[in-house]
Amino acid sequence: MSIYPLIPFPAHAGITGFESPAAQYAKAGLSLDELLILHPSTTWIGVAKGDSMIGEGIFDGDLLIVDRDIIAENNSVIVARLNGEFVCKILDKNRRMLLSSNEKYQAVPIHEYDEFSVEGVVIRSIRMLHKTVAVGHWQCTP
Repeated sequence: MSIYPLIPFPAHAGITGFESPAAQYAKAGLSLDELLILHPSTTWIGVAKGDSMIGEGIFDGDLLIVDRDIIAENNSVIVARLNGEFVCKILDKNRRMLLSSNEKYQAVPIHEYDEFSVEGVVIRSIRMLHKTVAVGHWQCTP
């Protein structure tokens, strides 16, 4: 996983003579790592594909921050590998099913013969408003 650099966030009032009250914050920065990532060594980023999770606010093209250190509980939004394909779904542990948050999609039962593994819990989604950044090929399908 790439680590985002500290983004300088300078604050200057543009007034001369007296020091700005914001001067003490001029050297402060905003770290996206600290803001968005809980466990850097066990976190990865994927790209959502499809509309099956729109009820959870996850849309096609969103970046998903996925943490492998968090234990998936009932109704957690997860990224899983199901029969060789990455999927982003709601985990229903009680009924052993993967649920969508869009009524257009049926629940997917997890059978004993399925190859299934939870790859992590989705802790954040980031909407890419200007889609000029290449984000790779890791996509989670509906």
